[in-house]
Amino acid sequence: MKGRYFITSESVGAGHPDKVCDQISDAVLDAVLKNDPKGRVACETFVTTGLVVVGGEITTTTYINIQKLVKNVLLDIGYNHERYGFSAHTCSILNAIVSQSPDISQGVDKGGAGDQGIMIGYACDETKELMPLPIMLAHKLVKRIEDVRRANVLDYLGPDCKSQVTVEYDNGRPVRIDTVVLACQHTSKILDKTGEKITAAAKKEIIDTIARPILGKMVDAKTKFFVNETGKFVVGGPQSDTGVTGRKIIVDTYGGVVSHGGGAFSGKDPTKVDRSATYMARYIAKNIVAAKLAKKCWIQIGYAIGRAEPVSVAIDTSDTGIIPDEKLVALVRKHFDMTPRGIINQLKLLMPIYRKTAAYGHFGRSEFTWEKTDKAKILAKDAKNV
Repeated sequence: MKGRYFITSESVGAGHPDKVCDQISDAVLDAVLKNDPKGRVACETFVTTGLVVVGGEITTTTYINIQKLVKNVLLDIGYNHERYGFSAHTCSILNAIVSQSPDISQGVDKGGAGDQGIMIGYACDETKELMPLPIMLAHKLVKRIEDVRRANVLDYLGPDCKSQVTVEYDNGRPVRIDTVVLACQHTSKILDKTGEKITAAAKKEIIDTIARPILGKMVDAKTKFFVNETGKFVVGGPQSDTGVTGRKIIVDTYGGVVSHGGGAFSGKDPTKVDRSATYMARYIAKNIVAAKLAKKCWIQIGYAIGRAEPVSVAIDTSDTGIIPDEKLVALVRKHFDMTPRGIINQLKLLMPIYRKTAAYGHFGRSEFTWEKTDKAKILAKDAKNV
């Protein structure tokens, strides 16, 4: 886009009800893959006041103690006391898991995609992570809230939180932060005399302790901060709102900066291209930008259930590419195996790595294989010959 404009992205913390569900579903996946890399998992979780329901389709040779697993995840997140309205010690846990449909597995067993669908990948050069700035800042803010809470720096914080960041752009480049929104669950310790809102001192403490260390010089005199704007956030987590696996797909990806294929990630093993092919799409886009073949790269990959090769590959570099987009597609088809088996092997996706992905975004984090830029040099070299 040209001229001056604003982009807003949000993130939610590990204690948000939807993210609680994502982490439980991915913890189930990790537990299966740890002892049975060929296991098939499509796990969904639902949470509400005092209740966790774990369901879906799982076929595996290993045994998972769902009750113990769920409690351990909840305790690790921080739901360890009734003061948060939801506790691992007292909630009920219902196991409603069945085996995968044989009609699906027969196609997957032959190396085909586990479903039809379109998968989107993106990268840009506006941050060191090659991610859009608004979503990276939003993720870093909720991670900062989590770190501050665990370190007991602000001893009134609870597990649930959200952030939102609005960045002002000038001709495609971020120039300043316009608005920051923070919602932090807390105890009654920081309520004012009315008991209906937190004190001004607490708001300032949250801004100074959490926001400013993350945002740095992008903040200016006109930057607006909104903290717990309903007044208070004592009731949070599953007590305040139901949670469901896969409901934060924009938080998980690029913060609304680009389109989304529609498929969620958590609870799905890598034969499901909703997850694995989206990771591959990010890997491809990031390597293209890292190779300096474009400042921005959007890629769409389409699949048909039961078939291995993608039915389509499209790339759009928003007129920032140094070679035509159709030639980038040819390079990608040459250097990247986009079949489900090829993706799993290239990105080493049969390891129990998934619970870590289920909070703070699936992209822009160096610990994951799809964030490597090991193809950048060969892409840059080969681009000279097209």
